[in-house]
Amino acid sequence: MKRVKPVRKAVLPVAGFGTRFLPATKAMPKELLPIVDKPLVQYAAEEAIAAGIDTLIFVTGRNKRAIEDHFDSNYELEAALRAKGKHDHADMVHSILPTGVECIFVRQPVQLGLGHAVLCAERAVGDEPFAVILADDFLSYTEQGVTTDLVRAYERTGRTQLSVMKVDGPDISKYGVVKLGGNGRDVIGLVEKPSFEAAPSKLASIGRYVLTPDIFGILKEQKPGAGGEIQLADAIDVQASGGLVEAVHLRCLRFDCGSVQGFLAATMHVAQRDGWL
Repeated sequence: MKRVKPVRKAVLPVAGFGTRFLPATKAMPKELLPIVDKPLVQYAAEEAIAAGIDTLIFVTGRNKRAIEDHFDSNYELEAALRAKGKHDHADMVHSILPTGVECIFVRQPVQLGLGHAVLCAERAVGDEPFAVILADDFLSYTEQGVTTDLVRAYERTGRTQLSVMKVDGPDISKYGVVKLGGNGRDVIGLVEKPSFEAAPSKLASIGRYVLTPDIFGILKEQKPGAGGEIQLADAIDVQASGGLVEAVHLRCLRFDCGSVQGFLAATMHVAQRDGWL
């Protein structure tokens, strides 16, 4: 087994406006919208922690201070709950994050794409492998989580890891689409939002990655791609051309909570799964 640095940091890009959920997201970050009783971003943080990650790097924008407040201590609320005898609720508030997990918040001053958001985290990440978790992609998983699968795959080979799933029909054009080598794991290309006719496969890259730190140098030299933005997919495509990227196939349900329909479907799924209905 190749000896590699452990994955201890995760980047969570949370600077988006959430325009599909207006007016609810006018003052509240989209990432704090609850799936039943827990906000989207907390599910993402818990997935990272389950994978052994102890540093969460949030790439934020304006009007996102509430995310920092959510993960911060709230002694006044805890004291008020305990004074009323609601100790279970107080323990829940106290244990939003386990001891030893650190949160770092960096600002993305202008939204120039996912690749740019990742680049904003360079100083906090340093020369280490790291996960990228998009809270919009809500994944219902019965084991430790998709990020754990990616971290384990990275530990075996030291290569960048992508979570991929099969998408049939024209919807494939909404994703970064991978081209696989003959062994079914090596990624030899990644195209951001190709037309349905030009898609190299039916395998879409979704919002979970483990990246190697050389991605930062590639992003710095990269020209704007689809939508005039700095696309992370384009940088990963450069890595793939050098044989440095692998795919891990998704083994769970995925809900696109960047859309109202996906958010409602995720909420119904969790409500039924956890006995709320």
